[in-house]
Amino acid sequence: MASHNSEKVRLIFGMKLRQLRQEKGILLTELAEKAGLSVSYLNEIEKGKKYPKADKILALADALGSDYDALVSMKLSKPLEPIAELFNSNILQEIPFELFGIEPSDLLELLAQAPARTSAFISTLIEICRNYGMRVEQFYFSALRSYRELQNNHFEDLEIAAERFLAETKAPLSEVTLELLLTETYRYQVTYFTEKSHPDLRTIRSVFRPETRTLLVNETLTPAQRAFTFGREIGYQVLAIKDRPYVSSVPEAESFEQVLNNYRASYFAGAILMPRRELIPALDAFFSLETWQPDALKALIGRFHATPEMFLQRASNLLSGHFGISQSFFLRFDHLAGDTSFHLSKELYLTSLHTPNAALNERYCRRWVALTILQELAALQQAGTWDGDPLCRAQVSEYADTGTRFLVLSIARPSPPTPGKNSSLSLGMAVDENLISRIRFLKDVPASLVGETCERCAVAPCAERAAEPVVLRKKEQLDRIREAVRRL
Repeated sequence: MASHNSEKVRLIFGMKLRQLRQEKGILLTELAEKAGLSVSYLNEIEKGKKYPKADKILALADALGSDYDALVSMKLSKPLEPIAELFNSNILQEIPFELFGIEPSDLLELLAQAPARTSAFISTLIEICRNYGMRVEQFYFSALRSYRELQNNHFEDLEIAAERFLAETKAPLSEVTLELLLTETYRYQVTYFTEKSHPDLRTIRSVFRPETRTLLVNETLTPAQRAFTFGREIGYQVLAIKDRPYVSSVPEAESFEQVLNNYRASYFAGAILMPRRELIPALDAFFSLETWQPDALKALIGRFHATPEMFLQRASNLLSGHFGISQSFFLRFDHLAGDTSFHLSKELYLTSLHTPNAALNERYCRRWVALTILQELAALQQAGTWDGDPLCRAQVSEYADTGTRFLVLSIARPSPPTPGKNSSLSLGMAVDENLISRIRFLKDVPASLVGETCERCAVAPCAERAAEPVVLRKKEQLDRIREAVRRL
């Protein structure tokens, strides 16, 4: 914290000094000569790398026709206020820029080099975030997704930690054994709550109370969900994680560190429940099937006692390194039966190609298997003919505007503990020569021409269309105007 504050003081002083010098039309060399400083030292002051002593500040104030108090004040002029707002937020303190290969000093130097332009840019970003109601927590989750994408969603240190734990445990893992490990090895108390006992927590999967080391677990969770919850708690202990969220299933966090640590503990849980030494050959055998067999995929998920989301997320950890499938994505859509809207609640893109993306106030393509499977499940539930087994479908999605093709495996089922909510979990893999040779049943999967959103889609006629292609028409109109101007 002290380091951040000192950097903030140096940078603000440097920006104010540079702005004042430029407003008065004084060159850097001129100010250096008037204040009795070297040009290189003054340059470092303006970049926020150095903070001068009191006598040097007085000399600079005199040379600029200003005063000491004005220069050392932390108050910025109106054009630089967005930078002050950024400094006063906790984003610069909590985002570990080194994870992205960025030194904090590089970011500070960028701010110092062009403060007015950087301020305008930051002001624009803040305005966009406010217009769309983006909270700081959403920024944290976006940063985590970017970090996972940079690492191909694979973290070898966590794989090794999981394998070491399994070697030491020497016992098959299940919800029962994991709960015993929590209570006997890590001195947890595990209690179960109901909607009647805690009505406000009915949509929450678990709550940890550190003062009593008590884990409250929603009794409506499935065995697989309980196993994952216990595995994640063990992950916090094995990885010696202290800064963590205490409530699950809530998209809020106090810091980026909590978001990152929650992901690390969750990754660990998936790795001990579905060890790669077992999962890789199992996936290889599934990919080698000559025909698309949805029951084979459901049996594979059942073999590891996992939920569809746990399994597909875990598979995404291994696709690139072990199967050479480097272009992939994972999506989770939530849907209330009878509703016409679909909510993209989780997304991860390990691809630079055209894929589904979160749309702002637009309707997702109703041809995506991730949505058609939810509609199918809702129809079965409403008709009273659903047998309780998750639906499993596959589709080769070909994007109409780019020709990009993805093999998409999608599974839909109810999503406890939230009543009435269904979710689809989809794993998409770009169709290329490697995928064609790797996944033998690809040729047996039905194909569909899809768009991104209805508002942007040129597919016609389209019986599934939920909105007119207004964005596409505006683009086409703009293109016609450009062409007409070009011909003048």
